[in-house]
Amino acid sequence: MYLLSLAALILTGLSVGMVIFQIINKFIPDPIDQFRASFDTGALRFAISALIVAAPIFFVISRFIYKALYKGKLDKDSGIRKWLTYFILLVSSIVILGWFIGLINSYLGGELTIKFALKAIASIIISGLGFSFYLYDIRRPNVIGIKDSLISFFFYLSLVLVISAFIFGLVLGESPAEARNKKLDNAVINDFISIENAINRYYQAESKLPDNLSVLQQGDSVINQKALIDPEIGQAYEYSIINSERYELCADFRTSNLEEDSDLSNFYKEEWPHNQGRQCIGKNIEHPKELLTPSPVF
Repeated sequence: MYLLSLAALILTGLSVGMVIFQIINKFIPDPIDQFRASFDTGALRFAISALIVAAPIFFVISRFIYKALYKGKLDKDSGIRKWLTYFILLVSSIVILGWFIGLINSYLGGELTIKFALKAIASIIISGLGFSFYLYDIRRPNVIGIKDSLISFFFYLSLVLVISAFIFGLVLGESPAEARNKKLDNAVINDFISIENAINRYYQAESKLPDNLSVLQQGDSVINQKALIDPEIGQAYEYSIINSERYELCADFRTSNLEEDSDLSNFYKEEWPHNQGRQCIGKNIEHPKELLTPSPVF
């Protein structure tokens, strides 16, 4: 029970911290580090999932443990209890010291931002709560038949913190349907990238744009048939020539990526911007000296 409680505690603490970090990332911009410190719905989904599983386990087992201690069914001075308690104190101390070192290092390097400072404060508070609770708990002389109001206070305070993080995570996160639609749109863009590369290869070989996309299934510019149709509805992508070196690719998008702000969507937003609905994206032929093959982001 102690080991499972420890594992659930670590997952719960990390998940609460991840939710707080994503709240900070969403509402506070960071001009120094926009890539790593951007809002990430994937991290938010993981945190919510971990809270749904780990938090109930932690609170239920903790309540069972302290009821057993109160009734004398568990030994307060058992070796495993003391070892795990001191281990939690050690980990909490290392986290607190690490964030203090990071704060000082960022300040001395001229990179101390409000975003980093808020994350440091959140991490220190979460670790500090765990440290102070378990330090007080291990120092209590007697537990049998004693109802400790401070233990109850820590219990309900942590419960409120976890529930608040869970609610904020749900509010800021996207629904399963929205997440699926974004993945489908990203699959469409990955197909567009494959088509773009095939068109560039065709142009270098033939010195002209292909008349239609089916031509790309022949010769050196061969492309998989699946890359020419929408992955969900099976509808073929539209292709039209604008001039000798410019063309358009059109598809029906389920979402808009113009307001996205995450490291996963930045490539798509910059190279393949689109609103919801039928959208056409114009591209120019890339000549050999400037030809690049972007790697799709999955």
